[in-house]
Amino acid sequence: MKETTTHNERIAKLIFAEVYPHYLSKVEKKGRTKEELHRVIEWLTGFDNEKLQDQIDKEVSFETFFKNAKLNPNAHLISGMICGYRIEEIENPLTKKARYLDKLVDELAKGKKMEKILRGQ
Repeated sequence: MKETTTHNERIAKLIFAEVYPHYLSKVEKKGRTKEELHRVIEWLTGFDNEKLQDQIDKEVSFETFFKNAKLNPNAHLISGMICGYRIEEIENPLTKKARYLDKLVDELAKGKKMEKILRGQ
């Protein structure tokens, strides 16, 4: 799939607090825990539980969420397909960060070992 300006703008405006419950539901349905999800999010963004909850409470957009984040220096090691897009080919930085998060949540839900998900931890 080819990314479009409309697609990138839609991702930027998504409210993290509205997407988070879907992430949690996805991983819990597959037998993973909220703690594991938070560990993955913290690895990518630097947000501990308190800072993550603050982002949720403030109902920030993905744009603000990733602006406030300190992206893990190994995030560039996240690769593969997610939502019909090859992560390595995504040009928009914000969309790429959002897809990084989607990919990590997907890997967690699929039962991948935490050491593999948290690349180079």
